[in-house]
Amino acid sequence: MAGQFEALPGGGAAVALDEVEISILRSLAVQLLELIGPGDEPSEGADPLAALFAEGPSEPPSDPALARLFPDAYGEPEAEGGEDEELREFSAEFRRFTENDLRARKRDDALAVVRNLDALTAAGEGGAILKLTAEDSLHWLGALNDLRLTIGTRLEVTDDDETGDLYRLPDSDPRKPMVMAYLWLGALQETLVETLMP
Repeated sequence: MAGQFEALPGGGAAVALDEVEISILRSLAVQLLELIGPGDEPSEGADPLAALFAEGPSEPPSDPALARLFPDAYGEPEAEGGEDEELREFSAEFRRFTENDLRARKRDDALAVVRNLDALTAAGEGGAILKLTAEDSLHWLGALNDLRLTIGTRLEVTDDDETGDLYRLPDSDPRKPMVMAYLWLGALQETLVETLMP
């Protein structure tokens, strides 16, 4: 089980993690929470229906990692005017009504990872077996995906790379720790997906 998720009877998944792995996963999830930003909690006595229909931003984020986590719904318009201007307007409208919910979901996913790891750490010393419910598995899958997208953006990984060059980085390259995290998260994500398949 070391380093990979395995399916649990009745749903859910389990993985053996050592202290260092727990610390790295928790740190990455906390950094993801910081990147996504805090949620807008409705003030006490506020109309919950109004909060439900609150409008979000209409412009894409300027940070490339956030832009990857919250992409334009209709692609990236290339030029001003014409059909591209219409796509820009559609994307802005879609973003205005969906980004807040998407941010909340991504925050919930990352928080679930932190809470699961904190519970695991509180239960014992050193490494342990992390056991996830089926619902927690979905939160973890979302968070692992968001972490890989974020790290991949920072590393400027493209679809064409297929991580071949990443494997060959010398140990002296300052990107090496991020590359190792990126590849490890990919392996965790892949084995977690396998546990969710019937």
